[in-house]
Amino acid sequence: MKGGGITIISSLFAAEFRIMNISKSDIETIATLAQLDVEDSVIDSFVQEMADILSMIRQMQEIDTSEIKPMPHPQDIELRLRMDEITEPDQRSELQLIAPATKNGLYLVPKVLD
Repeated sequence: MKGGGITIISSLFAAEFRIMNISKSDIETIATLAQLDVEDSVIDSFVQEMADILSMIRQMQEIDTSEIKPMPHPQDIELRLRMDEITEPDQRSELQLIAPATKNGLYLVPKVLD
């Protein structure tokens, strides 16, 4: 598991991610799904722009990043930490008195999904 979990995930992503060519009908489908009104006169320019973007992605996929460690932040900084202090009194029981339904200290809400 050299490189940690991020390398494995990115390797899996790269293996499954296949770049395809974009056609005029693809742009029309994307516009329909995004509920965009795209004029026929600009579709060809969108096809070329998407082809350029996909070409750049192809080039980036060829770069060997196996020896590069993931960065948690682009700058080498440490966050200042503060003590975790309680600044307000616990009002849960008072607030739950006005809630429509509670059980064991939890708020009950209507079921949304089956």
